[in-house]
Amino acid sequence: MADMHSFDIVSKINTQELTNAVQQTIKEIQTRYDFKGTKSTVEQGKEELVILADDDFKMKAIIDILQNKMIKRGVPIKALKYGKQEEASGGMVRMSIKLQQGIEQENAKKIVAQIKETKLKIQAAIQGDQVRVSGKSIDDLQTVMKMLKEKDLDFAMQFENYR
Repeated sequence: MADMHSFDIVSKINTQELTNAVQQTIKEIQTRYDFKGTKSTVEQGKEELVILADDDFKMKAIIDILQNKMIKRGVPIKALKYGKQEEASGGMVRMSIKLQQGIEQENAKKIVAQIKETKLKIQAAIQGDQVRVSGKSIDDLQTVMKMLKEKDLDFAMQFENYR
């Protein structure tokens, strides 16, 4: 039997790079003129970020700064799931941003369905929070990677363990 080749489709965030992006965002907030005298901050938890700002305008500015810092550090911004903006004490506004780690079951099923639509001789299997794609032809696997990159899915994904 010929060799089987495979790769995994995963959704991960490099937490060290995310921490660096958050710290750079905080530093920029402290030095920018339009944030002088405000209590605006970004707090990083294990599975979420919490942004606290004085008003809507500053909230949007902080999100923009954070996204720019994340892009420069190679952290996918599609991995952020924005919550609702809510009122906080002292007339401030707060927003929770969930960090997506792993591919949700529903999204994994979409990936498998799209791979099956290609009619290539490739198997796709959901394994926990990732999708394993395997087949005999390396060219078919690369075709699947290219096809998935071109589809503008609403979540971040990376390809790992290409063998």
